[in-house]
Amino acid sequence: MASKIYRLVVRSTKGELSTKDFETLEDISRQYEQIGIDDCSTDLSLRGLPVFRGLVGPIPESKGIARYESPDVFEMLTKEWSKLKVKRRRRSALEIQQAAAEKASNASVPRPALLDLPKTRHASATRVSD
Repeated sequence: MASKIYRLVVRSTKGELSTKDFETLEDISRQYEQIGIDDCSTDLSLRGLPVFRGLVGPIPESKGIARYESPDVFEMLTKEWSKLKVKRRRRSALEIQQAAAEKASNASVPRPALLDLPKTRHASATRVSD
């Protein structure tokens, strides 16, 4: 089984991000009080990991890395992430022509005829007259 890395990200006194990696949770437990256990993460590899007072996490970072962040780091990174603009891609003239040609070629392909099934009446559809 691959070893798990626990990453702690906090803001240093100079205002820069400080990242420290740990192989066990003991070092983090010495600095922060454990207040619970994660039992509802959608990432199953995080379930059962401790939740610490004063930290946000565990957060999945990549395979084998669980991340804990201070609240101010979490807020800052979330704001940066939400401001990112997704660059929209425009289709080139060649792509438009290829799509039109594909659509036209699909339209000219003969389609099989639908089966001609006899129409039957269901027993529930018949009326009984008085």
